[in-house]
Amino acid sequence: MEETPKASRLHIAILGRRNAGKSSLINALTNQKVALVSDIPGTTTDPVYKAMEILPIGPVMIIDTAGVDDAGHLGTLRVERTMQVLNKADLVIIVLEAETGVTQYEKALIEGIKVKRIPIIGAINKSDIMELSQEKIKSWSEDFKIPLLPISVKNRKGIEALKQLIVAYAPSDWQGPPVIGDLIKKGDTVILVTPIDSAAPKGRLILPQVQTIRDILDHDGLTIVVKETELKQAFANLRQLPQLVVTDSQAFASVAADTPPEVMLTSFSILFARHKGDLEVLVSGVKSIDHLKPGDKVLIAEACTHHRQKDDIGTVKIPRWLQEKVGGNLEFEWVAGSHFPEDLSKYSLIIHCGACMLNRRDMLHRLSEVSDKEVPVVNYGILIAHIHGVLKQALEPFPHIQRILGE
Repeated sequence: MEETPKASRLHIAILGRRNAGKSSLINALTNQKVALVSDIPGTTTDPVYKAMEILPIGPVMIIDTAGVDDAGHLGTLRVERTMQVLNKADLVIIVLEAETGVTQYEKALIEGIKVKRIPIIGAINKSDIMELSQEKIKSWSEDFKIPLLPISVKNRKGIEALKQLIVAYAPSDWQGPPVIGDLIKKGDTVILVTPIDSAAPKGRLILPQVQTIRDILDHDGLTIVVKETELKQAFANLRQLPQLVVTDSQAFASVAADTPPEVMLTSFSILFARHKGDLEVLVSGVKSIDHLKPGDKVLIAEACTHHRQKDDIGTVKIPRWLQEKVGGNLEFEWVAGSHFPEDLSKYSLIIHCGACMLNRRDMLHRLSEVSDKEVPVVNYGILIAHIHGVLKQALEPFPHIQRILGE
């Protein structure tokens, strides 16, 4: 992995009316011609993503969007896509025009963003055409309780000051808990079990495995990476038992059998349930699995799109395991990528992937939507551990969560 994954970057969304200068601003921030710019309203149709670094934050993702005042049938669809960006935004920059100021669109936008509790910065563009008094800027800022900064993307006035505002208002908790670093101490050994099967990508490890290795290194731990067939040999070669074994969920049964009881065991999927979402919510959902009955609807959601193998985990293995447990047919539906259904109330259970391709805010938004509909939700690793009877063991690194399962 040669660059920071998209999902591990602070997401900064740029919103505003058409021709306010949103695309010009992203070009100014990145110092590149990333977004198409023209005087024709509605030039930006779909969100445009650009990765960059803003120090001392580090890697960020800047998102350009269509105007919130777009009109017509297609315009309405573009506005919907713009508003969906807020589900993953850690910080929002609203671009206003100095001449028109705060209109009904900005007012509605600010109120909607505040409901979502996303930090907001206001950038008043085209200050080279009309210079506003400090009193006016202060009045707007106090009315809407957001910081406002006059800028001119045309001559780059205020761009560096805007970057400093981004640093100041970026939420401190946007990354969530570490992947694994707080579960180990300096010098601890961690064995990572990574099966190499037909679903494994050729010539590389999958993203959760790579990110786990990096987090162990960042916290001065030692890593041994093996296939499940070599786990016994790895234990035999060690003079001292490892602090932790982390496995791919599909190998839970064999890895649990080969891991000494005094060594903690968990999975990449469980680590990411905590890192990207809410482990307590996802573990609480397992109680509903035992109450499923034939005919119930189950949604399986994956955040990425990939070519399906004949033994695909999401479309083949999990449905088979669940139906064997239920003793009859369940009605499965699948979604992939950024799409997530609005009507969730019809499902008896929602099963989500590990969310390595989603940023934390996006995953938490999905969990919030599910909770609002009072639908139980689990992720792949938690469900698989439960089905194989090793979930309590797999939650040993998290005793406060383990207690949810009871005796």
